[in-house]
Amino acid sequence: MKTMLAAFAAMFMATTASFADKLVLYTSQPNSDAQQTVDAFMAANPDIEVEWVREGTTKLMAKLAAEMEAGQTAADLLLIADTVTLEAMKREGRLMAYKSPEAANYDEALYDADGHYYSTKMITTGIMYNTAAKMKPTGWSDLTRPEAKGMTRMPSPLTSGAALIHAAALTGMEEFGWDYYQALKDNETQAGGGNGDVFKAVASGEKAYGVVVDFVPIREKAKGAPVEFVFPEEGVSVVTEPVAILASAKNPDAARKFVDFLLSEQGQELVVSQGYIPARNGIALPEGYPARDEIRLLPFDAGQALENAEANKQKFAEIFGAE
Repeated sequence: MKTMLAAFAAMFMATTASFADKLVLYTSQPNSDAQQTVDAFMAANPDIEVEWVREGTTKLMAKLAAEMEAGQTAADLLLIADTVTLEAMKREGRLMAYKSPEAANYDEALYDADGHYYSTKMITTGIMYNTAAKMKPTGWSDLTRPEAKGMTRMPSPLTSGAALIHAAALTGMEEFGWDYYQALKDNETQAGGGNGDVFKAVASGEKAYGVVVDFVPIREKAKGAPVEFVFPEEGVSVVTEPVAILASAKNPDAARKFVDFLLSEQGQELVVSQGYIPARNGIALPEGYPARDEIRLLPFDAGQALENAEANKQKFAEIFGAE
């Protein structure tokens, strides 16, 4: 009996010791991606347990704000859609600075100079179309042509972080501005919901064209969906799914390891296997994407986008109506 008890005690101690640290991750990743990311990190760091909570960025930040207000923040880390949200948190003193050694393998534009957040991938917004569509768009202006009248759908900046960044990028350019969004409205473009809603509308044939993040149609095309994705010739906006450590993190050392893992070559190869453009230099893009130097990015200033966010939402609502 003593032998059995000793064996049980040893097994219990080994089990509890296997997770010396615990992290809580708040993420806007799709569920399958979040699980793969956590599983890969835990395989590389078997002494760290990671729990994760998944919501869209808007809902997730509302949850976090409520927790902060109550003084009971559960999360150690954030892995969300855009740098604009994290820039706001940085200015509020909500994020912990960490200079990851992996940053040497990234363009400086892809991380905060003070180490408060780091981009982990590049998700561009471009144009998708149903293969039955008569017009094959090549640029943003094509969506204002008569052939696209009443046949285009796009996500709303009022609910989609990527759509808000896209609006900031396009309206910040002299050749587009808010006149472009008015032209889309005049062409009976439908605005509302998120990127998944856009994909469903175009893939089903309800709409012929859609403004959408790249990985959705590229993934589904590989599965047989009747869609194509275009990187517009004028350029694409991009969200980079940055990772950040909260200033209130209970396990900062383990959190730093999580950041390093996402930025590492192993972490970036995982990004590719999930079908995204890696943020790290020297990593090949997944199948279905053009060469990285063929993808033109629209100019974007996260600080300016943050300052203009509410005004941009209000202007969009004036044109398309509030949801």
